[in-house]
Amino acid sequence: MNAQILWSLFLSSIALGTPLLLAALGEIVGEKSGVLNVGLEGMMLMGAFAGAAASLVSGNAWLGIVAALGAGMFLSAIFAWLTIGLGADAIVAGTGLNLFALGITGTAFRTLSTRFPDARVVTIAEPVFWVLALLLASFVAWLLARSRPGLQIRACGENPRAAQSAGIAVARVRWGCTLWNGALCGLAGAFLSMSHTDSFSENMTAGRGFIALALVIFARWNAFGAVGAALLFGLAEASQFWLQTRIAQSFYPLLLALPYFLTILVLSGFAGKVRAPKALGEN
Repeated sequence: MNAQILWSLFLSSIALGTPLLLAALGEIVGEKSGVLNVGLEGMMLMGAFAGAAASLVSGNAWLGIVAALGAGMFLSAIFAWLTIGLGADAIVAGTGLNLFALGITGTAFRTLSTRFPDARVVTIAEPVFWVLALLLASFVAWLLARSRPGLQIRACGENPRAAQSAGIAVARVRWGCTLWNGALCGLAGAFLSMSHTDSFSENMTAGRGFIALALVIFARWNAFGAVGAALLFGLAEASQFWLQTRIAQSFYPLLLALPYFLTILVLSGFAGKVRAPKALGEN
């Protein structure tokens, strides 16, 4: 394997790992506050559609970014209302929102394609998202380790009753962290539709939200660890594209499964060896 191929794999790893990193950074903050959100897939998908649709209709890429952020936050607000407000089961609520997002984006996409058959998504260069993801990783690391709000977030995730006794509004903190999670998932979706592929397609997230959940565990809820983990998962996906050109066509389905096999491997090998926030998933 020559230097050119290695460099190409590295750049592909960054591109494919960027949406995973953005979603994982949102989930790290959410889980640190005690909120387990399995609706990342739906929030990313909503962000991808909203970003593509808004930029397509308006002709302005930055309006697309705003729309993607808003769509992710809208879905995360529903999740927060169901789980934090009403005490619904997080797994059931997150799964329901994933199915809702899959259905509504598919229907809206077919409608939009009919009305604007020749329109094109306004794009943003991939390096913009790469730099933004690294800046956000640095911010999340600082927030959780060295700031007063970060201390409150961690207190809500470790011992919410003690945090409440100390005057911290646990529900408010968890709401804020869930909305942050939704915003970053929406941004991850915008990267997919407005930068990486320059278009929207039904179910284009293809399980990346669930991979991001595994990435959080692999990174041990550490923002800088998430950067390395995202590159690893991005490399797994980039490698399967490269291997497709060098291995018999009959192995194609196995190569497609490579990133998901890595996800299962991480969950089976690390889930029991790391300590999650003590109150994770507790209302």
